[in-house]
Amino acid sequence: MIQKLFISLKKQPIWLILLGMIVLSSVFIPGFLSFGNFSNVLVQSAVDGMLALGMTFLMINGYFDLSVGTVMGFTAALAIGLQPYGLFVAVVVALLAGAVIGAINGFFVAKAKINAFIVTLGSFIGVRGLIYIYTGEQALVGDIMEFGMFGASSFLGLPTLFVIMFVLMLVAEFVLRKTPHGRYTYSIGGNIEASENAGIPVDRTIWLNFIICGLTAAAGGVLLASRLNAATPTLGWPDKNLMTIAVVVLGGTSLAGGYGNITRTLGGLFTFGVLYNILNLLGVQSYYNTLITGIVLILVVYIDAHIRKNKVSIG
Repeated sequence: MIQKLFISLKKQPIWLILLGMIVLSSVFIPGFLSFGNFSNVLVQSAVDGMLALGMTFLMINGYFDLSVGTVMGFTAALAIGLQPYGLFVAVVVALLAGAVIGAINGFFVAKAKINAFIVTLGSFIGVRGLIYIYTGEQALVGDIMEFGMFGASSFLGLPTLFVIMFVLMLVAEFVLRKTPHGRYTYSIGGNIEASENAGIPVDRTIWLNFIICGLTAAAGGVLLASRLNAATPTLGWPDKNLMTIAVVVLGGTSLAGGYGNITRTLGGLFTFGVLYNILNLLGVQSYYNTLITGIVLILVVYIDAHIRKNKVSIG
């Protein structure tokens, strides 16, 4: 049992890093282990985790999406702005909007064979414009107070938003490990030509993963809207896209594809969440966070190069 745990931690060192951060912070930072602070980390992780979930599918597949942050902001605005038509309509339209944007990205990448960087950068810019058009460059405030109350509620002592994200993470891990779609995703990320020769539906798998990424970004937008019961044109701006990629790679998923899992992403997510929480507790100015983000991104590139050099299994 202990040996299996040691082997697992050796394969996923991000959890050791996270444990070290927690132990040191609990000793030197008063209030770090308080329930309130713990809840804050989980709530923030809920929104970021939804974006990272879909990005994990894409990156294992060998692609990425630069538009997830703006999709999150746009769908949050829809979830707030459409509330006069009913909460159900607002949430469904927001989720559908994310799925449609993901489907458009997937079509141009999988079918038209256009580079994912160009396609999703275009979506990033275009959806950014949609946010300003829809909101009129003004903040939107929700009419349904129960929506905001749901975002602040708890389930079994844990923030409801986090519980939703965690359950979806479990579902995603099952899909990646136990279903044909998951196996196809790993195979295509590992060797797309061999996958085509093996008869795997490459284009359909890539397209579906872009839809999943758009849908989970929209779900993140809905969770964020529920948490704030409001939406502003700046949600997800300017670095949420790169931060999401950094979270996934920091967890151990390769930018080149074919390697990674949801457990690793969860470790990267919590590590980022705890890091920024530590900086906030220490009173570090927000612009230093940007500097640290840049340093972490460089570290992430190094980690990815190490992963590709030593890749031996899915893990």
